[in-house]
Amino acid sequence: MDDVAEAAPLLKIAVEKLRVGMFVDSMDGSNKQISIANAGQIHDRAAILKLRRSGISHVWVDVERSSNDSGLKMPVSNPTLAVKKLAKDRVTNIKHAKALMAEAKGLLQKVMSETFEGKMVEVEPFEDLADSMIVAVLRDPDALKCVSALRTKNAYLLEHSVNVAFLLVTFGGYLGLEREVLRKLAIGGFLHDVGKIRVDCNILNKPDKLSDEEFEQVKLHQNYAIEIMDKAQGVSQISKDICLMHHEKLDGTGYPRGLSGDDIPLYGRMSCIVDIFDALTAARCYKEAMSPARAFKMLLSLTPFHLDEALVYDFIRCVGVYPVGSLVELSDGRVGIVWESTPNNVLHPKVKCFYSNFQKRYTEVVIVDLQQSDFYIEKGISPSSLPVDPAPFY
Repeated sequence: MDDVAEAAPLLKIAVEKLRVGMFVDSMDGSNKQISIANAGQIHDRAAILKLRRSGISHVWVDVERSSNDSGLKMPVSNPTLAVKKLAKDRVTNIKHAKALMAEAKGLLQKVMSETFEGKMVEVEPFEDLADSMIVAVLRDPDALKCVSALRTKNAYLLEHSVNVAFLLVTFGGYLGLEREVLRKLAIGGFLHDVGKIRVDCNILNKPDKLSDEEFEQVKLHQNYAIEIMDKAQGVSQISKDICLMHHEKLDGTGYPRGLSGDDIPLYGRMSCIVDIFDALTAARCYKEAMSPARAFKMLLSLTPFHLDEALVYDFIRCVGVYPVGSLVELSDGRVGIVWESTPNNVLHPKVKCFYSNFQKRYTEVVIVDLQQSDFYIEKGISPSSLPVDPAPFY
């Protein structure tokens, strides 16, 4: 084979940066290009996951033979521009992600209001929304992670439902599930808390600890969800499993049906993990947001009796120790947003720094690549711990 330096028509890309539509020509190993028998376009996230699980860190991509929407279409004689384009696309993708999140919250608000009035849930609008979310995840999951990190206390129910849908799609993609299954996961995520529309909002938004009686009222949202889902037309069993099982526990102490063990299918188990994680990392009127690292510890503390231990570890690997969009403090006191991360090096992501906790002031906005720096992450932090608003820096 020719040396890497002579492979000008091809672009070397880390496996975690692969996108659907890119044409994988060969693998990279020991400074040599290694031919592969199944060269071709990436058609789904499962193919990328298979490469990653095989221990392959980089591949060589044929830009010319990649699809037009792969993000690589430009002269192959200048691969540096292609890499810069991937970075520039992040800004565009974040704008698209914000628009998608706004659309999702608008649809959920409409459906919740109609459900409160006794109207039947129609699944078709959610199918279109799910397809848009899947495309966005395949295009740039990190853009959606950044947008989902922007939370407001007064829109929890809507944002939580959208984030659960996004996390389920991301988790399902990591597990190599088929696209049609991802669509059903998203719909289940959007609708998983639909029963709460019938719970007294004063109880849902109570700033103090709930009484036993009030907690029983909140738990009734699952009984309401059963009624709503029974009337809904065209909702798949997978979507129903997510909606009706995200409070079940493996030891049978959950609700509404007290299912246990194998009676809780994969998608129900996934929804339990995702629902808890997003709830823990969200700020509410009665609590501050928990850092992802602390939330992971909480999830692990609930295994194996409440949550599926193997799935929890898969979820942690999927999201990452320091998820894109989360806030961290570096060893020099600077605070920043995890901007880019790779599964092969989760402890050394790229961080967009904008504030100093030591100096208590804004700093120059820079992207710090911890893989190329002497600095390191001191700890993950929650937005509420900052005296400034990090939202503008997303």
